[in-house]
Amino acid sequence: MLDTLVGFFGEYGYIAVFACLILCGLGVPVPEDITLVSGGVISGLALANPHIMCAIGLAGVLAGDSTMFLAGRIFGYRVQRLKFFRKVVSPQRFSQIQKKFKKHGLGLLFVARFLPGLRSPIYLVAGMSHRISYLTFIVMDGLAALISVPVWIYMGYFFADNLDILMEYVHDVQKAIFLALGLLAVIIAVIYFKKKFHSKMQDEKAEEIKDKSV
Repeated sequence: MLDTLVGFFGEYGYIAVFACLILCGLGVPVPEDITLVSGGVISGLALANPHIMCAIGLAGVLAGDSTMFLAGRIFGYRVQRLKFFRKVVSPQRFSQIQKKFKKHGLGLLFVARFLPGLRSPIYLVAGMSHRISYLTFIVMDGLAALISVPVWIYMGYFFADNLDILMEYVHDVQKAIFLALGLLAVIIAVIYFKKKFHSKMQDEKAEEIKDKSV
């Protein structure tokens, strides 16, 4: 996949990277991280400017994600009638994501950027929910993209002369991302239950004071 994308991007440049990232955002089974890394590789081979490539990467990522969000916002639940979108998010997956989105809201939008396979369905459901504005969506997605896009682009740029080592690092970074997300989930869960415990203790204390005053 990496060799194919590098050859294709090397021939057609920025526009090819941008178009491919939009397809990634639409749920086409092309890995977004490998697409970005490939853009970085052609920059490392002096076929593109790495800083411009990073800007193109951010624009392509946000454009693809926005397409899914706005499709959900404009067409609502009617979008499930379209065969393409039913492939992206099945009725069962739609129901599961909808429940998680109601529970986690903006946090899920941010984390979704790092979840291949779930990203597009989550953005689609976010648009359908009408719970957040497009501006809020683009800010949350943009913040996450500012982390992920430069990492992949510049990794490809610095290791363009050794693709085997590059792919090893890509897999290592992917594992590190999932580990970090898991750790973040644990921290959030601890904070949530700690607040819930303190709230319960305060309620019980208030009840005791109320009983004594009667």
